[in-house]
Amino acid sequence: MDRLQAMKVFTRVVDTNSFTRAADTLDLPRASVTTIIQNLEAHLKVRLLQRTTRRLSLTPDGAAYYERCVRILDDIEETESSLSQAQRAPRGRLRVDMPSALGKMVVMPKLDEFHERYPDIELMVGFGDKPVDLIQEGVDCVIRIGTLQDSSLVARRIGVFQRVTVASPLYLEKNGTPQSIEDLQNHTAVNYFLGRSSRVMDLTFVVDGQTTEVKMRGNIAVNDAEAYVASGLKGVGLLQAPRFMALPHLSSGELVEVMSQWKPLPLPISAVYPHNRHLSPTVRVFVDWVAELFGRCPLFSGQADAERRCLPTTEAETARAPTVRRSVAVSGAPVEALEMAV
Repeated sequence: MDRLQAMKVFTRVVDTNSFTRAADTLDLPRASVTTIIQNLEAHLKVRLLQRTTRRLSLTPDGAAYYERCVRILDDIEETESSLSQAQRAPRGRLRVDMPSALGKMVVMPKLDEFHERYPDIELMVGFGDKPVDLIQEGVDCVIRIGTLQDSSLVARRIGVFQRVTVASPLYLEKNGTPQSIEDLQNHTAVNYFLGRSSRVMDLTFVVDGQTTEVKMRGNIAVNDAEAYVASGLKGVGLLQAPRFMALPHLSSGELVEVMSQWKPLPLPISAVYPHNRHLSPTVRVFVDWVAELFGRCPLFSGQADAERRCLPTTEAETARAPTVRRSVAVSGAPVEALEMAV
């Protein structure tokens, strides 16, 4: 007995609720369909269908077997389809969303590489510092920082997000330099709050292998990474800036690292997309490319003393990044991670 054919015949009989209609759609004699079902039941040693002169119905065993057959046949179809698609270059529109600063400083300057590889993919890139509901907003893939909270989504880790505790020389001259966790109670911070929840993030430090969270007083809270760093440059307070944004200011002396013995907790950077067994080739190649991009950059590979070769070195270089169509990222998301959406 051809068991694959038997599964196809059985599911078709169930779907059409008729031996005759199943035979017609499969271009088989009705007698052959009957024989195949009988042989299948004999092979499985269970009755799959209850047959009367007027109707067909599944037995409990038949219902369970039907569900498994559908999954197996879908897997076979998906595998064959993916092989045929592999012979064609990915094409079509792809909508992605990413945090503003991370997208503008890291992804956009290298986007010409992606278009050279995949010229038939039209990218719609949304920049947003709020979580995005992928399903409702029709977004194919997002780059997010933090721990994925929604189990219906798939997160592929593509890098490590490092922060550094800094302050401006002006602030340190006025307020002194903190030397311990306890000293922070005498200092002011530039606070950062998350999305629609308005939850202010605590400063985090890894002390003796344990994460310590410190709630800081502050006169200002923002939810945009560029405004966050700009406030620190003006001497408003201490902050835990994204390392890739702080690095040029540390080099110029505009910011000074403090409490370097206690680093902020690093967070995963992930490419996130809906859980879909039929993953689009365009999503797959974009995720592979962006993982490669972050993998080439020491700043996002977990190295503490990273070079800047993966970032634009001047504002002019950043401005020369390819321009792509932007889409609006609206919050309401199930992906509100422990993230600073930079």
